[in-house]
Amino acid sequence: MELRKIGDYAWELPRAGEMHVPGWIFVSEALLRPLLSGEAEGGGGHDWNALVQVRNVACLPGIVHASIAMPDVHPGYGFPIGGVGAFAPDEGVVAMGGVGFDINCGVRVLTTPLSRSDIEPRKEEVADALFAHVPAGLGSEGKIRLTLAGVDEVLEKGAKFALDRGYGLPEDLEYIEENGRMSDADPAAVSKKAKEREFRQIGTLGSGNHYLEVQYVEEVSDPEAARAYGLEKDQVLVAIHCGSRGLGHQIGQDSLPELERASRKYGIPVRERELVCAPIGSPEGVKYLAAVFAGINCAFANRQVIAHLVREALAPVFSLPHGVIRTLYDVGHNNVKFERHRVNGEAKRLLVHRKGSTRAFGPGRRENPDRYRAVGHPIFVGGTMGTASYILRGTEVGMEKAFGSGIHGAGRAMSRAKAKKRWRGQEVVRSLADRGIVVRAHSYAGAAEEAPGAYKDVDQVVEAVVGAGLNALVAKVRPLVCIKG
Repeated sequence: MELRKIGDYAWELPRAGEMHVPGWIFVSEALLRPLLSGEAEGGGGHDWNALVQVRNVACLPGIVHASIAMPDVHPGYGFPIGGVGAFAPDEGVVAMGGVGFDINCGVRVLTTPLSRSDIEPRKEEVADALFAHVPAGLGSEGKIRLTLAGVDEVLEKGAKFALDRGYGLPEDLEYIEENGRMSDADPAAVSKKAKEREFRQIGTLGSGNHYLEVQYVEEVSDPEAARAYGLEKDQVLVAIHCGSRGLGHQIGQDSLPELERASRKYGIPVRERELVCAPIGSPEGVKYLAAVFAGINCAFANRQVIAHLVREALAPVFSLPHGVIRTLYDVGHNNVKFERHRVNGEAKRLLVHRKGSTRAFGPGRRENPDRYRAVGHPIFVGGTMGTASYILRGTEVGMEKAFGSGIHGAGRAMSRAKAKKRWRGQEVVRSLADRGIVVRAHSYAGAAEEAPGAYKDVDQVVEAVVGAGLNALVAKVRPLVCIKG
């Protein structure tokens, strides 16, 4: 795997063999070394290697510009996590691996009028209130009980379904990617089995790397963007990280055999099972997209309900009206959607896959909320329970080089299985408490999987994406309270 350095934080995997485009990997030398040596999550090797997956994506029909890997890249199913691929509608494909199983997993951040000094003496009380009021953990169930018809309404309306039922504020919709609804979703494209998994899961955090975190702004690096976002030093924020739960996972499971048949039918070579795909305009491609859009709407509705539950839990503790806890933004990082981008100076409609990569539109895009249009919309980069997280924004360079994409987190450096062997959950929670970070976990095994040492250094990852010019730094935040599934 020979790479050519094309910038301080940019490397090219030259086009060769069946590759239609080159691979572009935006990393520092320090982050590149484990990718080359096989030290990445899962032990590396040819069958589970992020760089091999970048090359595999570059071989898919109709891919445009480059197969892109962001600085938090690590192996995934089919696409690498931290991978971006854009496809021409006429010649291109939609690939299940470019979305993954946790459809529209994403982050919503809420701003509050509270400061760090308000929270510090009451962290235990805050943790208990959130832990009791927001359902989390494997198989967790919420208060909303749905029928099949109700699930169809969720899949069609997205966040507006929750708002119509009294969950949230009308202004929330303006600050959600796509205003909280993908218009081309079709509930009929989703199986009954998938819908049945959603009967009690709206408004639940789930498990794995999902979290609810109370944070404070440690540093502001871009005063202009911070003013547009309503951020200031020591301000308290709440980050909600979750996705489409069992419904999204089932859509992925249902789609694998369907797209595998489509790959054979249309003569598309499959280099990894989860890279099965179909031409975008084919019946199979249209159905898969309609199902994914429905899954995206499900996740938007889920985070809308959880945001309301956070307001219900947090506001009484500090005698706050619900309306002062506002949505900063809500953006996903396991998505596929049609967008317009400039390629070789020409505006084109493309189908953009982002797997473990967030949309990061820069200044001037009409999709940005009015308040953010001059600076670009926020990007939320999750660190770990014990490290900083970041708020970034999109840039013109990112629009040009990476289809307006950004990083979504630190990226795993160690598999979950290895993390559980190395750390005990109780010890992780205790060590974080010693550092002033209160953790409430529904599973100690889950806490071990999410130990800070199981992830890359988020500071290095952010340095790389900012150094490459793809995203710009706005603020650095630190955890105070973390709720884990």
